[in-house]
Amino acid sequence: MEAFDTPEDRKFRLEVRQFFKDNLPDIIRQSIMTGLGVDRKTHDEWNAVMHKRGWAAPNMPKEYGGTAWTLKQQYIFDQERCAAWAPTPLIFNIDMVGPMFVKYGTDKQKAHYIPRLIDGRDHWCQGFSEPGSGSDLASLKCRAERKGDRYIINGSKIWQTVVYDADMMFGLFRTDSSGRKQQGITVLILPMSSKGLSLRPIVLLDGIERVAQCTFEDVEVPVENLIGKENEGWSVAKHLLTLERLGIAEVAPSKASLKRLKELAMAEVRGNAPLGRDPTLLADIAAVEADLEALEATEYRFLFDPQSNGELGPESSILKINGTLVRQRLSELQMRVAGPFAQTTGMDLPTMDPSDPNRAYASWSTRFYLNYRKISIYGGSNEIQRGIVAKAVLGF
Repeated sequence: MEAFDTPEDRKFRLEVRQFFKDNLPDIIRQSIMTGLGVDRKTHDEWNAVMHKRGWAAPNMPKEYGGTAWTLKQQYIFDQERCAAWAPTPLIFNIDMVGPMFVKYGTDKQKAHYIPRLIDGRDHWCQGFSEPGSGSDLASLKCRAERKGDRYIINGSKIWQTVVYDADMMFGLFRTDSSGRKQQGITVLILPMSSKGLSLRPIVLLDGIERVAQCTFEDVEVPVENLIGKENEGWSVAKHLLTLERLGIAEVAPSKASLKRLKELAMAEVRGNAPLGRDPTLLADIAAVEADLEALEATEYRFLFDPQSNGELGPESSILKINGTLVRQRLSELQMRVAGPFAQTTGMDLPTMDPSDPNRAYASWSTRFYLNYRKISIYGGSNEIQRGIVAKAVLGF
């Protein structure tokens, strides 16, 4: 929300904006805009640029290789990154694993893993959901049995994002079944090359993104790979899920998508006038824009409430619910603009020109639409989030 920028904020915003303008390659911008993403090699090359500038870990403390930015600066950086269609900082590495080590890691773990996750030597994936334990994550059954100085893991995890580019996994495992289901859960980290760990690929609706089901058969993990205390991993998980649900609100990327939607609608001519002037479409775009602005105001209020100190509790579920709904509506409107051309689902890298007579944007409109069916489910389904809001926020 630029209206609340101080002169110092504005100076910082312009610095970030100029950095992306000067340094982000068009091929990367185009890949992000069209939903194709970038491969690990390209992402590592871009991360090296960010790391050289000192911006690879916006949310990390200075002593761990981060920026020491204020929460407002982190907020501005993310707004400008999304507006430029730049890649996210390494997924899981920066948003979840880094903060996990800072808050719960031993000195030895911090010294070894944090530099590697910032400079990209290690890519991380998450091992939370299981077949039958997704939104009800506390019901997980993948078991880690301690034997001497080792944990022996058996069971499976599912829907592992970026798993095929990952070197390491951070996961939740059942170490005790005698108490409540939230008890007896432990956080462990392990290499993806561990003996006994196998992957079964799952191709998602868009036909591009691959996730996996991970099967553990007597996978050995040293006790030194324990994060926090044994059987007390649920508190770690709740902290990490709060961070994830804030990111899932995706206000900044939604604003970039809304701007692109308007450009496409005005470039598409139906009859003798731009489609963007069609009263019905115009009303629907205005409605989603109003909801997005309300979401942004709510996010801003939650984040910068002096009493919250930037830490969100169950309120993050409100952002997750509304953010995913806005994101899906934007993808639906983009499909309406593409019209019958949206039937194409090619793997090409189409032009970013909204006036392209071949409607090359149509294929990536379809990819976004199909891929965004999942966002109201992962990170805890919206139905579960509504239950959290009713109980923990409204007190029902």
